Amino acid sequence: MAGERRRRGGDGPRERARDGGNRREREQRRGPGRGRAALLAALAAVALGLAAAEWSRRSAAARLVTPHPAPPALPPGSTGPLAAPRRFWGTYRPHVYFGMKTRSPRALVTGLMWLQQGGGGGGLRHTCEQSDGLSRYGWVMHDGENFGVQELRDGGLLLKTEFVKRPGGEHGGDWSWRVTARREGAGGPAPLLSLFFYVATDGQGTLEPHLENGTRLAAVTGTTEDLGHFTLTFLRPTAESGEDPKHASYNYLEAASPGLHLLTEVVRSSLSNRFVFAPPGGPRRRFFAVDAFPGLPGEPPRGRLLLHQVTLELPAVLEVTFESGSAAAGRPGRLAGDALSAALARHAAAFEQRFEETFGLGRKGFPLPQQRFAQAALSDLLGGVGYFHGRSLVRSLLQEHPVPGPEAALFTAVPSRSFFPRGFLWDEGFHQLLLARWDPALSREVIAHWLDLMNAEGWIPREQILGEEARAKVPPEFLLQHSETANPPTLLLALQRLLPATPLPYLRRLFPRLRAWYDWYNQTQAGPLPLTFRWRGRDPQLERFLNPKTLASGLDDYPRASHPSPEERHLDLRCWMALASRVLGEVAERLGEPAAPYRDMERALSDNALLEQLHWAPELGAFADYGNHSTAVGLRWQRVAPPAPGQPPATPRLVREVREAPRLRFVGALGYVSLFPLLLQLLRPDSPRLPAVLAAMRSERQLWTPFGLRSLARDSPLYMQRNTQHDPPYWRGPIWVNINYLALRALHGYAEAEGPQRERAAELYRELRHNLVANLYQQYTESGFLWEHYNDSTGRGQGCRPFAGWSALVVLVMAEDY
Repeated sequence: MAGERRRRGGDGPRERARDGGNRREREQRRGPGRGRAALLAALAAVALGLAAAEWSRRSAAARLVTPHPAPPALPPGSTGPLAAPRRFWGTYRPHVYFGMKTRSPRALVTGLMWLQQGGGGGGLRHTCEQSDGLSRYGWVMHDGENFGVQELRDGGLLLKTEFVKRPGGEHGGDWSWRVTARREGAGGPAPLLSLFFYVATDGQGTLEPHLENGTRLAAVTGTTEDLGHFTLTFLRPTAESGEDPKHASYNYLEAASPGLHLLTEVVRSSLSNRFVFAPPGGPRRRFFAVDAFPGLPGEPPRGRLLLHQVTLELPAVLEVTFESGSAAAGRPGRLAGDALSAALARHAAAFEQRFEETFGLGRKGFPLPQQRFAQAALSDLLGGVGYFHGRSLVRSLLQEHPVPGPEAALFTAVPSRSFFPRGFLWDEGFHQLLLARWDPALSREVIAHWLDLMNAEGWIPREQILGEEARAKVPPEFLLQHSETANPPTLLLALQRLLPATPLPYLRRLFPRLRAWYDWYNQTQAGPLPLTFRWRGRDPQLERFLNPKTLASGLDDYPRASHPSPEERHLDLRCWMALASRVLGEVAERLGEPAAPYRDMERALSDNALLEQLHWAPELGAFADYGNHSTAVGLRWQRVAPPAPGQPPATPRLVREVREAPRLRFVGALGYVSLFPLLLQLLRPDSPRLPAVLAAMRSERQLWTPFGLRSLARDSPLYMQRNTQHDPPYWRGPIWVNINYLALRALHGYAEAEGPQRERAAELYRELRHNLVANLYQQYTESGFLWEHYNDSTGRGQGCRPFAGWSALVVLVMAEDY
């Protein structure tokens, strides 16, 4: 009885109340010393608590920037010229129109700029910019290793850039470039074009120019730690035949470079129009050329730049050769002229044969123009693979200020060369679904690079902005990566595809990091109930957003609960964790590791009855998120007070208005999130909910369009609604190729499984595949690009371009390779 009373608190207060009258007398008998001792003990306890909290904070901060202690997934030295000579050099600078570098922390870089004379120096082209207005640029052939062919259309200028690598020696071998320039149409004087070929260092290595007549940079010799001795030769231009010499004016720049990210500004600030182009028997014309570099204010020198400018009339062909000193003994001759033409032809034929053997589009009856479209989609993804080195800027909830992360390297594809030329975690899993089919070894290496970015907690930052060139393309407010923010573990989709033929030593290196990553999700993204999950890091500024964004999910502005809270249950994250459990279980079984915890979690998260209990909304007839949600939320213009005399009026802005108090409920936002139990094939083929999901997919007032599945149902309250004054709808209607790919993959699976919806799934699969492929091909034909997303009313490409990231999954859709 005494124990029961103590738990309820029944006796204690009454006993203390009875003693209250004698308290002063007892304190007087104890004397002042014991009171001071108690006070000191209390202060000591507080101090110890504060010290423990500070130690915990500092420990967590240290772990934030501490690499994971497991052995690296990528063995040290495995990307160097001796271990991987064929991949050492590459077009690993996706943010420039044409350039190459090595997979080195302080790499030697090479590149191309051009300027169409007559428009002033402002038309200098170098980095891929949407504002440049090029009507077309992209790789039409690229095998990811040995060669590539790119076509660019800049107004009336047509450029073709080609490269071929030749193995040999101990430093990655030789390579050669060919740039062909011609104009579209005829009539009028031949336009004047300047091509700028450059080589630059970034803090280490030497470069020695070799000049002819004081102005023509004929060659550059140099040394770096990773390349040894090398020679870069700039051959004289010829006519398109490749034989007749072409008259040209030459200019040369040697400058102390303030950094690779400022090369465009170095060249632009060096231009002067005091030069005259005077061909024999032709008119004299002034042109802009590099003269003297005045320096950039506040930018100290960091490396060295040597630049060779060639100014000529079109058409013309120019070649550049790079020859490694260690490859001299076995070199059959310079890779230029006829030898270069023959090498390009051999590689092009091999590429086309390999493409057909891999994807079989010819056997499927696709006409040659559509096969060329698919080849370009794959090639643009491969040509967008980059090598980055630097430090992320990271911050945890326990830190007041951001800190630089550990020095890291990343070999990865990028979503868009113009707008997103850096690594994105959830994009990369989709990229590797295609690259794993083309080159499994390349894909395994990329996945290992990403897992080696993991910190001691098991966290991988969702966006990788490594190095100054990458940082220069990102607005400052987006540089910071928050340690509580996840991203869908799509790398596991690619790993699952690779598993059957993946070498066991590779999986053993990966497994400790896969396990840590999986544990991190379970520990940091857990939901309010067992077997539920919640994306952390939603936008906290409720007054600004119609619906606070969930960047962690990858679906950015897709409607979630209107009022973020710990009670949220996110359907898509739960489905991703089911996939993660499945893949971790498969990996563990292959390695002979304990798989039961993963398989048990997979069964629990795949349990259709529990899935329905947590996420089926009967009032909506769909699967849905759950959270603190109001259905009466809108944006309105904030009333602005009259300005004080003599002061400018305040700028009005849109703010959120909540017309109905939120309550815990399912979120009525039928769209991609609602499909996730189908997309990741968690629904049983005989599920009673499958017909409703398929019906929503096929309904034209909901998700179906002639161009693909839209991201949010047309009858949804937030369909095509702006999120802020400056944020147009993003995942609120447009068609996205990555989710359409998952839908086709799932429908293909349900069409092959025994179940009452088998024929319905097969019918939807055929229609959706036709719609998606036909529209992407039409938009590519009309615009010259793959796009970030597509308009659900017209099918037109939208967002940034080129977007040969996950939009290149159209190749797998055409091949029906899931």
